[in-house]
Amino acid sequence: MHTEHTKDIHVKAEWDSDAKVWVASSDDVPGLITEADTAAELEEKLKLMIPELLLENGVIDECQDFIPFHLHCERDKEILAPCC
Repeated sequence: MHTEHTKDIHVKAEWDSDAKVWVASSDDVPGLITEADTAAELEEKLKLMIPELLLENGVIDECQDFIPFHLHCERDKEILAPCC
């Protein structure tokens, strides 16, 4: 039987400027830590990893049709202020 996971998953992604990759983790998905060169690549990895880790860790006990997740990307930037 397939059902919908009722709790939204929140994933935080931060830009690692030294390694030049996005690093993602989540308190809602035990064991989730991954990285990718782009946010789009990271999203594709998460689509595979989240269901696998939820099943492996007993958070869900069967395949889910839909597991909603929110990807929060954070990247610090600097801009040069114009001279007066």
